[in-house]
Order: sequence, then C-alpha cells, then structure tokens
Amino acid sequence: MTRFWILCLMMSTLIIVDQLSKGAIQSSLYYGQTIPVIDGFFSIAYVKNTGAAFGFGAGGPEWFRQVFFLALPVFFCGWIFYLMVKTLKGPAFISVAYALILAGAVGNLIDRFSLGYVVDFFMFYWKTEANHFPAFNVADSCITIAAGLLIIDFIMQLKAKKSEEPHASNPVSKQ
Repeated sequence: MTRFWILCLMMSTLIIVDQLSKGAIQSSLYYGQTIPVIDGFFSIAYVKNTGAAFGFGAGGPEWFRQVFFLALPVFFCGWIFYLMVKTLKGPAFISVAYALILAGAVGNLIDRFSLGYVVDFFMFYWKTEANHFPAFNVADSCITIAAGLLIIDFIMQLKAKKSEEPHASNPVSKQ
C-alpha cells in the first residue's frame, strides 16, 4: 500500500504544479502574449486550447466538445485509476506511468471544467514562432512521459516474448 500513497502524493504534487504554473501564466501574461526564453527555439506563451492534443476538435459543435472533452475524460480517469491500482504489485514504472496519465488528465480537466479550455504555455519552435510545435503544459508533459514509459514496457514485453519462443528459423537438423 505504500506505493499507492507515494503515487497519490506524486499525482497531487504534479496537479498542484500544473495548476500553479497555469495560474502564473494567466496572471502574468495576456492571452496571445509570448516571451522568448531561447531565441529561435523556446518561448513562454499564453495559449487557450479549446480542443484536445494539437487543438483537435477545437472547432467542433458544443455537444461534441462536452462529450469528448468532459464526459469521456472523467470515465477515462476512473479506468486509469483502476489500472494504476491493479498494477501496484507489478513493475513500479507501470503504476508510475498510470499515475502520470491520471495527474495530467486531472490537471487538464480542472481547466476544462473551470475555464472551458486548457491553458498551454510551453512553446518550442525553429527559428520563428510561425514554425512552432503546438504549445503544451505540465499536465501534457506528464501524459507524454507516461506514454514513453508504456512504450518502453511494450517493447520490453515483446522482447521477452520473442526470447521465450522457440527459434523456428534455427537450422537444427532432425535426425
């Protein structure tokens, strides 16, 4: 049970950091403002994302946005919580991955329910801001790191499964 409480503390901390950072952006910058941090590469910007990742669905009808950006994510959070609890006795990085997804999802859901959009502010670009990667936030970073952990786990499982299979291409003669 100790791992569960550590994960809860980690999630709470990440959600607080996410919300505080978004609040700092909203109180320090006006909507659309960017502040260069590393010229030609990175800025802090105040972006309102009414869609999902990369702005997907931002222009959709209100019913679509209500279902896909509020109702489904709440259900999804319950499912991820179940997976996190289910994996507590397994490899730590799997339950950490689920905890990161949950922290990120909750951080962005707080924005969606309270503001109607998600505050994004990390903006990476090449040479000019016109060539930028979509802006993101701490919650998005948590989800991205978790996805990386789950991909690593998937690859490790494939390798383990492959090493358990008999090598059919091994030219052993049968006599």
